[in-house]
Amino acid sequence: MTMYGWLWRRLPGGPGRRLLWAALLVATAMAVLWFSVFPLLEPTVTLDEVTVRR
Repeated sequence: MTMYGWLWRRLPGGPGRRLLWAALLVATAMAVLWFSVFPLLEPTVTLDEVTVRR
């Protein structure tokens, strides 16, 4: 039993509505990451300072 199977069985409605709910859950998770988690991590991840040594 996978996590996705467990989640799919607990979403309400038929296959079309379940797909809509799953897309909504993914979009919500992405928005939470984009607007709250990533801004908190930005100061510690320095992608602009690149040093190449030979």
